[in-house]
Amino acid sequence: MSETYAGFTAIIGAPNAGKSTLTNALVGEKVSIVTHKVQTTRFQIRGIAMLETSKGESAQAVMIDTPGIFEARETDRLSKSMVHAAWTGLKDANVIVHVIDAPAWLRHKAGEGDGQDRLSCEDSERVIKGLKKREVSNAVLALNKIDKIPHDEALPLIQEFSERGVYKDIISISALNLDGVDRLGTLIADAMPQGPYLYSPDQAADIPMRLMAAEITREKLFLRLHDELPYASMVETESWKETKKGDIRVDQVIYVRRDSQKPIVLGKGGRTIKDIGAAARKDMSDWLGRKVHLFLFVKVRDNWQDDKARYAESGLEFDV
Repeated sequence: MSETYAGFTAIIGAPNAGKSTLTNALVGEKVSIVTHKVQTTRFQIRGIAMLETSKGESAQAVMIDTPGIFEARETDRLSKSMVHAAWTGLKDANVIVHVIDAPAWLRHKAGEGDGQDRLSCEDSERVIKGLKKREVSNAVLALNKIDKIPHDEALPLIQEFSERGVYKDIISISALNLDGVDRLGTLIADAMPQGPYLYSPDQAADIPMRLMAAEITREKLFLRLHDELPYASMVETESWKETKKGDIRVDQVIYVRRDSQKPIVLGKGGRTIKDIGAAARKDMSDWLGRKVHLFLFVKVRDNWQDDKARYAESGLEFDV
């Protein structure tokens, strides 16, 4: 009987670098939400990837998809908790994968980028500084979206980061197109210690169903209203019941901070919230393999970011 290996992998990086897309690619199915908006991952999501080592042996890597690391305002409790959660994810990791948006880095360095590219680079530098400060020896750099840069610019970029002296390996990938993901998976598998699996091999994620359902709806909310709705919104699963027919009834509340935001979520004649609900319902049904009856409500709560209970539900620390 061949040996098995199992351990933890922390996926870190600047907001919108592609961490959640990479986590989903390695796991083989969707466990983290992916939207146009940065900072959409708010807590550590554990996806479970079944990988193969370079010797052909089976390895289970628990992928910790962390919130993006960025400069949090001192007065923004949620942002501070998110960044703290990201760095905390490194503590027990057998390997750390730092994801960098390669095209954004190159555009900014060439003076051709926009404000978002500048922030991406600044946040990536913040991660590098943090890794150096913690004197980590198990960091791998994943240069993401490599399919969007010229081939002759890839090697100099790899050389640039190699000279930083932070990473034990550097690999170019496109998480969206799966280019290089298998090679990265092998690197991760080789870093896993020998031992029994931590989860059942057919389990894709370690996240409570109520919380996963809320994440699904939050993704649809951001995808539909990414231009109109700020980050100051959240989704809470208030009720989860199984019907006599075996269906699932899910009641959720979408919290916004201002009265003016409520009609944006509802839409004319309730059209927007119906569309969000239909998209979320489909994903939940596909995920559970059962019919889901989803009921959405919108409420205004301007101080939800200071509600300690909301942090506990998401596994975030309140006082950081």
